[in-house]
Amino acid sequence: MKLACLSFTDKGYVLGEQLANLHSTKYFIEHFSNSRIEGGIRSFINRSWSKYDGFIFISATGIAVRMIASYIKNKAKDPAIIVIDDMAKFVISLLSGHLGGANKVAEWIADEIGVTPVITTASDNRGIDSVDVFAQRNNYHIEDMKSVKEITSMMVNGKRIGIYTEDEKMINYDNIEIIEDLSNLDVTLDGAIIVTSVKDIGEINIPFTILRPKNINIGIGCRKGIETEVIVEAIEAALMGKNISVKSLRTIGTVEVKKFEVGIIKAAEHFGCSLKIFGIDDIEQIENKFQKSQFVKDTIGVYSVSEPCAYLLGGEMITRKSRFNGVTISISKWRKKWQNYM
Repeated sequence: MKLACLSFTDKGYVLGEQLANLHSTKYFIEHFSNSRIEGGIRSFINRSWSKYDGFIFISATGIAVRMIASYIKNKAKDPAIIVIDDMAKFVISLLSGHLGGANKVAEWIADEIGVTPVITTASDNRGIDSVDVFAQRNNYHIEDMKSVKEITSMMVNGKRIGIYTEDEKMINYDNIEIIEDLSNLDVTLDGAIIVTSVKDIGEINIPFTILRPKNINIGIGCRKGIETEVIVEAIEAALMGKNISVKSLRTIGTVEVKKFEVGIIKAAEHFGCSLKIFGIDDIEQIENKFQKSQFVKDTIGVYSVSEPCAYLLGGEMITRKSRFNGVTISISKWRKKWQNYM
């Protein structure tokens, strides 16, 4: 996490240098002093707002608030803002405490220099997870930030919340109940957290928020030189056919013969997922489980690509093989409980 430390006084400068010299594998701090930087701190923020993950103000809180006011957008995009008084008595998490990581930064700095951290987020002070922190910790995609705030607010007020999940991770909240079946949802619940890759979950009659787990794997085979757009459309069509959100895509897998196939590489980048390459030997060990093609064998050395790759990526096979304009797609899904395919 790249942090800019901003100081305004002589004492602040000394503290800023101390912070810049802290050693951490997670945080990297650069120190800038108002009197030692061209145009001052205000000018620096204007040209550097998007270049840092967070800003540490060694100043009064009011100075920090006025300087960042015109740049603030929303909690999903704003950088972490931390304020430290130049006498080093308190470290305040001012903005983006959860998603931006300001709470963690403030706690780390306070521990390093021996001062008091000030954390004002309601969920933290109650010892519970906010929904956005729960999602961030488990790499879930947040479908809608407004609903996340609504459910977190209910939790702060002690409401009865249900959770349906395809994962085994559980949110830290005492008044939580596990929902086994969304079609039989207890409507006396005040709200629900739904962790699912299912795109259309149907009608829910209580407030809810959807988090997308990264639990979908795709095995892919294609003809040589196929365009990225065709592969992207094939993946989207395959997922749509199974009512699966693309936001849950975890890994794309293919055979080593295709490891330089630009369309596959770019498709993985498009969906923001990892790309796993399997060797011929890997596939040969399990290819008897799947339908064989002599043409594929003669072309690349194994009888099948998409099914073995999806299988090797793990989880339950939910589609054997679908063909889309020269692209072959197979899908596997990690579930809370699953059995080996075939």
